[in-house]
Amino acid sequence: MTATTRRNARRHALWQLALAAALLAAALFLFSREEWWRAALQVAFPDQPHVLFERTSLLQLTMQHLGIVGASLGIILALALPLGVWLTRPSGRAFLPLASNLLAVGQTFPPVAVLALALPYFGFGLKPTLIALVAYGLLPVARNVIAGLQGVPKDSLEAASGMGMGPGARFWRVELPLATDVIVAGIRVSTVYTIGTATVAPIIGAGGLGVPIIAGLAVGNLAMVLEGAVPVAILALLADFAVGRLGLALTARGGAR
Repeated sequence: MTATTRRNARRHALWQLALAAALLAAALFLFSREEWWRAALQVAFPDQPHVLFERTSLLQLTMQHLGIVGASLGIILALALPLGVWLTRPSGRAFLPLASNLLAVGQTFPPVAVLALALPYFGFGLKPTLIALVAYGLLPVARNVIAGLQGVPKDSLEAASGMGMGPGARFWRVELPLATDVIVAGIRVSTVYTIGTATVAPIIGAGGLGVPIIAGLAVGNLAMVLEGAVPVAILALLADFAVGRLGLALTARGGAR
């Protein structure tokens, strides 16, 4: 791939990233128009007297949901990225099997079970939710960081060493750019997982788009279930698209070095 091709690919990815931001803004505007949701759901469920969750607006629930997801992903990235890098360095390779097993166990626990276990220690609210979401979302990111860095061709590493690069320069200028697409794929999976799994947050009073879903299930109101489920699906699709375009932009930038 030539430098011009890479620049064009990066410019194209940035335009698509801007499109994703515009679509997110359009989605938030759509979530703010409750009269549209009420009209659409009343058409789908004409016998249902209450088609919306009345205590909190859909936009407020969406912002709560995005806050929970953003905090969880911030913690996931802060933990998984350095952990994955360390496990591929000489000082951490001995711990790679143990860490992989622990991360896998964390993802096998259902988030609801983690909430139940954390509740006696942290009470109701955001903390148990973050623990459950972080435990569930760590594995895809950490696993892909490890796979991406371990997949860097040895020829590239030897060539970098032959050019006089030290471990730090070799990591930032060779390993990380070549592993970026694999790492971003893990972040993409974890983001979609977290957006969907955050619907369990209302079980312990943390709010979010799971509120109308759980309220609707409790009273057999499918209109309320859709009020929460459809925005979650829209957010997951937009986040998947945005993170994917961000990965393309970073890959093109890294390849152009």
